[in-house]
Amino acid sequence: MSRLHEPPQAGRLALRSLARRIRALNDEPVELDQQLDRLVSAAAPRTVALFGVGTQNASQLLITNDQNIKRLRGEAAFAKLCGAAPIQASSGRTTRHHLNYSGDRQANRTLQMIAICRLPYRQHTQTYAARCKTEGLNRREILRRHKRHIARQTYHTLRADLEALNGA
Repeated sequence: MSRLHEPPQAGRLALRSLARRIRALNDEPVELDQQLDRLVSAAAPRTVALFGVGTQNASQLLITNDQNIKRLRGEAAFAKLCGAAPIQASSGRTTRHHLNYSGDRQANRTLQMIAICRLPYRQHTQTYAARCKTEGLNRREILRRHKRHIARQTYHTLRADLEALNGA
């Protein structure tokens, strides 16, 4: 350290300092994820236990509900809040629905990620997708329907989790 006036030595010291900061910054998200995992597991154990719903997804759904799921009238209101409620786009004899672009986009993205996660791994979901495909629906419409189903399922588990947490 006595030769800090030399550029190579000063560069080494700077790189060592940067390496320590990088290690500390890399450890911080791991610690925060562990804390979030404990908090979400305590607040919503049933929801986290659902297939494809991890800590991050459950935390986003909790944020969307604002810990007050009783303010919603039912699963349809939750689906609308998440942007997963279908909007009728029928014309003549054609009956179609499209995605509702209102609502919480982060919650909608969460439902989308859960749906994409479930599609290749759950037999029930694959059977449902195959049945929808025979009805003439494309992949986008199938995912829209599946997101509505996931919204229904997570609404009921979140409601049970939050009622158990609040002692209701």
